[in-house]
Amino acid sequence: MATPGGGLRHRHLLILLAAAALYAASSPAGAFYLPGVAPRDFQKEDELQVKVNKLSSIKTQLPYDYYFLDYCKPEAIKNSAENLGEVLRGDRIENSVYNFKMRRDESCKIVCRKQLSQEAAKNFKEKIDDGYRVNIIKHEYGAWDDKNPSAQTCNANIKITPGSHTPQEVAPDAYVVFSYDVTFEASSIIWASRWDVYLLSSDSQIHWFSIVNSLMIVLFLSGMVAMIMMRTLYKDIANYNQLDNQDEAQEETGWKLVHGDVFRPPVHSGLLCVYVGTGVQFFGMTLVTMMFALLGFLSPANRGGLMTAMVLLWVFMGVLAGYTSSRLYKMFKGTEWKKITLKTAFMFPGIIFAVFFFLNALIWGEKSSGAVPFGTMFALFLLWFGISVPLVFVGSFLGFKQPAIEDPVKTNKIPRQIPEQAWYLQPAFAILAGGILPFGAVFIELFFILTSIWLHQFYYIFGFLFIVFIILIVTCAEITIVLCYFQLCSEDYHWWWRAYLTAGSSALYLFAYAIFYFFNKLEITKLVSGILYFGYMLIISYAFFVLTGTIGFYACFWFVRKIYASVKID
Repeated sequence: MATPGGGLRHRHLLILLAAAALYAASSPAGAFYLPGVAPRDFQKEDELQVKVNKLSSIKTQLPYDYYFLDYCKPEAIKNSAENLGEVLRGDRIENSVYNFKMRRDESCKIVCRKQLSQEAAKNFKEKIDDGYRVNIIKHEYGAWDDKNPSAQTCNANIKITPGSHTPQEVAPDAYVVFSYDVTFEASSIIWASRWDVYLLSSDSQIHWFSIVNSLMIVLFLSGMVAMIMMRTLYKDIANYNQLDNQDEAQEETGWKLVHGDVFRPPVHSGLLCVYVGTGVQFFGMTLVTMMFALLGFLSPANRGGLMTAMVLLWVFMGVLAGYTSSRLYKMFKGTEWKKITLKTAFMFPGIIFAVFFFLNALIWGEKSSGAVPFGTMFALFLLWFGISVPLVFVGSFLGFKQPAIEDPVKTNKIPRQIPEQAWYLQPAFAILAGGILPFGAVFIELFFILTSIWLHQFYYIFGFLFIVFIILIVTCAEITIVLCYFQLCSEDYHWWWRAYLTAGSSALYLFAYAIFYFFNKLEITKLVSGILYFGYMLIISYAFFVLTGTIGFYACFWFVRKIYASVKID
């Protein structure tokens, strides 16, 4: 039976990360990792602990505890999940009745005989129909002895494999005999490389094509930014600074005319500060996680290690969220920094937790092991309220204590009237157009990530992923700068929110691709499973919106300050 020094140090760090990314991307498995756990030696005849994990299916996406079905159970079932990430993934690592001894082969060792009740038979049938892989081979036996079980179909010379024997009928009151084989074979693979067979990337050419495709986008945008900065801007600034009087300045058109309004605080400036702070928090978590994975510290041998690292890093990066949001809020002449701090600490996590709690309730209703237990939910609350929220307040306090960021030019008291804009400069069109290229830079890698999440494939090619992440940052920054420049040239100075939304709109295309992936790659038929898929993809898209929006905002913020600081204003 088978079942399923200052700047120099920074440069050294960047060089190390670049070298690690290229090495990881060019390695056969597309990844580099440290062993993760210390090797353990066993002598011949030493007992080996055999554990079982969840039952899973790509059709339902609902994991179940191994003993949800009527398998042979030990006298006392012990859960041995080792970290937070394992529990959040739905892993339920438990002991089993299978006894292995080091280097002792076993052939058709009988564990127990079960008589299926009506409920047990129904569960087996449902799980088989839902794509949970269970192979039961029918055993033939005479008089049954629980103390010394034996079966006529057990033969030391014939190995039981799917299709080699008569399939077992799953019906109420039917008897099922469970058995297993053990075979030890010498391997030439060293212990530290034992995961390579699972992590071997056979699609490395596709990943390289994705990177080359993305680099073409980056080179195109870089050329446009260079043209704007070196030809147009420098020429405009030189001519503008040579004007003798204000009358001549008024004859000029374009971005220079809105210098008195370009740093006017936007509507809902407090909300913008909250989203920018949250984006910095998410960016810090993503970057540090990438660095740890790239340098090999998140070994695949450590189940749930990646998710545990992400949750803890998100919590500790709260100090960056508070610092960033309060500094930006102070630049907007805001005074209620405590109110902004509370929104920063609770808005994004609160929305995510509300969706997560709803999805968890659905999983709980299906009696799936993927439902997060109450104890783990309480631990997440403690991390949020006990560590993350205080750190957000600490960061906010430190940020508000800093001197306010000064604008390079003064803001007029009376807002300037914005002329009528061309159709291609309308906010909705410009924002939606701006998200295409950032999504285009990552969509091929996105396919492999979604396959890893929803089709239960290994994804450990962090070398490729880190390179694509850098390309995403550059693409978001450059497309936002280009569109921001065109906006200012049309004398529209409402750039704050548009800069955030331009890069952030790539999340809309991500969610649209998730819809395409659902109907073309997955075989989900159950309503609950579909709700889970779109619920989790909504969370991922929302997080991607916050991340890319913040990158675009800061790129445009730097660009606008740079060009207006170069203009002489009387």
